[in-house]
Amino acid sequence: MEDVAQRCLAMARYLASTGDTVRGTARRFGVSKSLAHRELTVRLRTLDRSLYEKVRGQLQYHKAIRHLLGGEATRRRYLSKKAESGE
Repeated sequence: MEDVAQRCLAMARYLASTGDTVRGTARRFGVSKSLAHRELTVRLRTLDRSLYEKVRGQLQYHKAIRHLLGGEATRRRYLSKKAESGE
């Protein structure tokens, strides 16, 4: 159980310091996105409340801008396909 708590705190510190996404954090620590999200939202609250508040703010920010990021990714994908086809 100690290893799980240490991993949770390490992921939270990483996310708070880099501003990375949950997916990026999960990839970095070799865990699933679901596990990373659960640890950062549920387990972290009992381990370190102040770090939890920082991470929560970051997660809320990412949730607020996700529609913009998704739209940008789609735009780039279609521009790329357009360039490949020579239009």
